[in-house]
Amino acid sequence: MRAQINWLASLAYRRSNLTSLILGALAAVGYPPLGLWPISLLALSGFVALLWRAENWRSATIVGWLFGWAHLTLANNWIATAFTHQAKMPEFLGWLAVPLLCIYLAIYPALAASLAHFAKRSRGVLSFGVLLAAAWILTEWLRSWVFTGYPWPPLGLMLLGDWSRPGIAALLPWLGTYALSGLAVVMGAALASCMMDGRKWIAATLAAIIGAAMLFPYSSVIDGQDSDVPYALVQPLIPQDEINDPTKFEEQFERIARLTLPGREKSRLVLWPESAIPDYLEDGYPQRYYDRMTAAGDPEFARLRIGSVIGPDSALLTGVVNLDLAERNGRLRAVSARNSVISLDGTGSINSEYAKAHLVPYGEYLPMRALLEPLGFRRLVAGSIDYLPGPGPRTLDLGEFGKAGVQICYEIVFSGQVADRDNRPDYLFNPSNDGWFGFWGPPQHLAQARMRAIEEGLPVLRSTTTGISAVIDSDGIVRQTIATGEAGRVDGLIPAAKPPTLFAQLGNILPLLWSSLLIILVLGMPRLVALVRSRS
Repeated sequence: MRAQINWLASLAYRRSNLTSLILGALAAVGYPPLGLWPISLLALSGFVALLWRAENWRSATIVGWLFGWAHLTLANNWIATAFTHQAKMPEFLGWLAVPLLCIYLAIYPALAASLAHFAKRSRGVLSFGVLLAAAWILTEWLRSWVFTGYPWPPLGLMLLGDWSRPGIAALLPWLGTYALSGLAVVMGAALASCMMDGRKWIAATLAAIIGAAMLFPYSSVIDGQDSDVPYALVQPLIPQDEINDPTKFEEQFERIARLTLPGREKSRLVLWPESAIPDYLEDGYPQRYYDRMTAAGDPEFARLRIGSVIGPDSALLTGVVNLDLAERNGRLRAVSARNSVISLDGTGSINSEYAKAHLVPYGEYLPMRALLEPLGFRRLVAGSIDYLPGPGPRTLDLGEFGKAGVQICYEIVFSGQVADRDNRPDYLFNPSNDGWFGFWGPPQHLAQARMRAIEEGLPVLRSTTTGISAVIDSDGIVRQTIATGEAGRVDGLIPAAKPPTLFAQLGNILPLLWSSLLIILVLGMPRLVALVRSRS
């Protein structure tokens, strides 16, 4: 058996570039919607073995880049679907945009591979894998913020269980997302070490332990343990091709109103998604902007009718677009916009606002507009002005409805950047428009929202235009859901928050500490042991 494994390893090594691409793609099938995590872990173990056998750091860097390119291209294939929902650029560019984007994103796995190889020396596969894990934690963290950041998806996402259990991701409060990715690498290295050394029984035992941990029905939240805040979470089913169609605006409002009206006599927190309201609700815009919308050219009327829908004793959190105005050529014009969430009460009064901080490049703004616009590049969503980012996590005090942290759409994927640590919320609200995310995007988006719930110890409530909407408790378990392509509403009490987790207190300092500890274990401990022996 050992000879056969070594022969296969030798063959794979001789075709290392092709093998890297195949392993990278296989490592992505562990993410939703496929969830084939055993295949992903085996691919990860093959990747570690391939890197360990690389002759020099250049070969290791190429192997790491090819693995990362194939891995991230397949995982992010949903981005190509965005090009089918706009008319500014040809659809085929979507299938070019993803691999082109991943040319850059693959730099981070390549850097991790290179760093690990520099420190390799004569160490075994497991020790090398631990070094790779430490480097992966660091580079995945870098990917989350360099050039505004794009952490989708983290490698540790493959360790998240199904909707009813957190799996090995239950360790997130003590690790953080990027250290969970490092743990996935260590698992892959352990499997590779056992198989290459012919220790098949140890490998089988390790695989059984990993399987049991993934399937264990862990939950620290007592069944029925909820807050006293009632909610009504709405998914109106607004298809992406209708969102910016003015002839559909009134129909869209009637659709969301019909779902919301039952129970308006009660006190409740109503949750509507991003892109739910086409109306401009702020006062003070030139009349021509209001005339484009549905509320008879009157923002006060628009607010009042929303208040009448939610009920006199209720509050609403909903996505809106707000404009920033300036005088241009003697005329007041919109010069930028804010993708926002407002809280509005039953009287139609706006009480607080949150502006999205992590904007989508090419979706909500065009990077290097002066250079790219003359070349024919446009934003992928309607509108010619760019959105401006807000200041970051903010907690909205909603009085009897508790304190809400808000993360709009893909902001929820930024580990360690979703909650105000000086004013901890009771729950996170994640309104989104997933209608242009294709088949792979929505389930991956939901999965990453579950990771935020686990590591922060906070429930997450997701209201989307087309699905997947969900109520997630602080263990990452999906309590209620509305599937993609359905209109619906779910009601209940917001799940209770946990006390601040270790990650909630330290943020991404925690995974960086784990990275440092792994380096010390591999590089420092042998020297320490040798020093102790020499003096004894």
